[in-house]
Amino acid sequence: MDQTYKPTPSAPVIRLMVLETDKPHPDTYSERGSFGRIVHAHFAQAGRAHHPPLSVETDQVFVVSEQGGRVPTVQELDSFDGLLITGSMYDAHANNQWILELLELLKALWIRRPDFHFVGVCFGHQLLARLLGGSVGPAPSQDWELGHCRITLTPVGRRLFGTREDHVHLHQMHQDQVVTLPTAASAGPDLLSPDTEVACWGRSEHTPVQGLYIQDRLFTTQAHLAFDEDMVKRQIQIRVDRGGIKDLEHADRAAETAHLEHDGVEVAKAILRLFLCDEDEVS
Repeated sequence: MDQTYKPTPSAPVIRLMVLETDKPHPDTYSERGSFGRIVHAHFAQAGRAHHPPLSVETDQVFVVSEQGGRVPTVQELDSFDGLLITGSMYDAHANNQWILELLELLKALWIRRPDFHFVGVCFGHQLLARLLGGSVGPAPSQDWELGHCRITLTPVGRRLFGTREDHVHLHQMHQDQVVTLPTAASAGPDLLSPDTEVACWGRSEHTPVQGLYIQDRLFTTQAHLAFDEDMVKRQIQIRVDRGGIKDLEHADRAAETAHLEHDGVEVAKAILRLFLCDEDEVS
């Protein structure tokens, strides 16, 4: 079912399909719903905070076929302005059948819908980089980037977020990263014209590519812009329990940062501006 927030009758409406690639901790699900509902609530808040206000409508599909999901068809996204791919415990460089099907859907949408917008968070960020010919894999250090993190902004990042600050803070939850930045050449002419710039908007010591941006087309973030304190702690615990995170001291230190304020709403506002015709007219 669609979820809608309309701050004013005349507010621009952005319709976003959320492709859920994982399920939240059971306690988070009981409190806040699926990742699609969490994304909706976060972007509705960002729409209210935006100037001028923006209306956000979302729907969601759980796409992990191994857990009973399905990858939608191109036609099912006809009425949407774009999609958002969530974070996941799966590897974006893996070749699970649903991941390959999802890549085919993304490629078809990219080619057939030049007006369509692509947003990715964590796994989604990495998968969209893979679509465009970038390489994805474990961090060279083999460790995790966890918890509250300072991200140094590039000039592109400062412009996107409308800030004179040289950094933002967001919550992290990953070991894999975009190793090689995609380019027009790596994407190929079917996806990007030769003069298209694929920009990196931020970096950290652990992760040199914290997000990608293509004007009017793509915005990704390695960090989780919608995580709150409880979600950070629970998602860390899930990964510890399943053996993904083995450095327990690192996990404990990261959990201790979960209460710190972050810039997730500002990042969501910048993502919403991707859908507007003239980003210079909004803030």
